[in-house]
Amino acid sequence: MASCSDIRSVIRTSICVAALLAAPVSAGAAAGRQQAQAQLLDRAEFLCANCFFGPSDYYYCFAANNTVLVGYQRTPVLNWRDNSKNYLTGVHPAWAPWTAPGQTVPISYDDKHIWVTRANDKPVKRNLWAHLKAFAFWVSRADAKQVKLTQSSVRDIFTNNGRCRGAH
Repeated sequence: MASCSDIRSVIRTSICVAALLAAPVSAGAAAGRQQAQAQLLDRAEFLCANCFFGPSDYYYCFAANNTVLVGYQRTPVLNWRDNSKNYLTGVHPAWAPWTAPGQTVPISYDDKHIWVTRANDKPVKRNLWAHLKAFAFWVSRADAKQVKLTQSSVRDIFTNNGRCRGAH
């Protein structure tokens, strides 16, 4: 009889854990988001040089629905000797800066954030370690396809585009 109550306890715990893991997915609905096809006008970056877990900021300027949107992504960095590298992206791919797959990109945005899609440019590996690593990234949401940029009012950092500098 004791084993039945143990099994029930394990099942009950498993259901609770599954419900807790599924809650962020169902609560993340895009209620007030607007969808648009945006043109990437300019980008700017403030890299953290010789960093031990310092942040680098990547700014992006988009033209969407007759509006200029500016958003930034802050990523933790671990580098030394080479400012262009980030040794943390091998362990946590979501900390890689977003790169536009083309000049026009699909975005969704609200009054605080801009969401863009990360391009999947990695070849698929088929060994056991790759499957375990992919599962761990999926559980931690580290290999997410959506990148959330925070909207910013900073405009004077863009040197290549007057629309980005002059937007309000």
